[in-house]
Amino acid sequence: MKDSVEIESALLGRVSRGDKRAFEDLYRRLSGNVLGLAFYILNDRAAAEEVTQEVFVEIWRKAGDFDAGRGGAKSWVLRLTRSRAIDRLRSDRASQARDHRDFELNLANPGPASPADNAEAAAERAEIRQAIDDIGEPNRTAVILSYYQGLSHNEIAELNQIPLGTAKTRVRNGMKRLASLLSERGITQ
Repeated sequence: MKDSVEIESALLGRVSRGDKRAFEDLYRRLSGNVLGLAFYILNDRAAAEEVTQEVFVEIWRKAGDFDAGRGGAKSWVLRLTRSRAIDRLRSDRASQARDHRDFELNLANPGPASPADNAEAAAERAEIRQAIDDIGEPNRTAVILSYYQGLSHNEIAELNQIPLGTAKTRVRNGMKRLASLLSERGITQ
């Protein structure tokens, strides 16, 4: 009887030749390990599930890159997982840093000096508030929490009890919609 290292290596070899059944078997054998490692690194179930999906798509595409002489199939798959999860973590942190940096730059923009400029700025702020209201839920709340309350994507997800990816999407879509509404109203940033 073959041990699990040999079985997984053989399955990966069959996957490299396009064997869908072998891919299903490999998924059943290793998906729990992949999800567990991704969750350990990311500490977020939804993000870990996304990484797990990405890893198995990569396995399907790059199974031919596996070299049994350099280690077992499970080790290779877990190295892919670690790499993808760390990439995701770095990307999430960079995205949050960009969002906060953009917000800080917008805050640093000095206000107008003359009474006419003050009146114009007040009218513009009213237009912006109305545009934020016009975004619609749930994106409106996500934008307010992110840009006006300073919450991170993770904090928004936890507060609203939604997956991290959903929180990110709501902020991104809300900002796109807000930019579009402001552009329609002749307000530029």
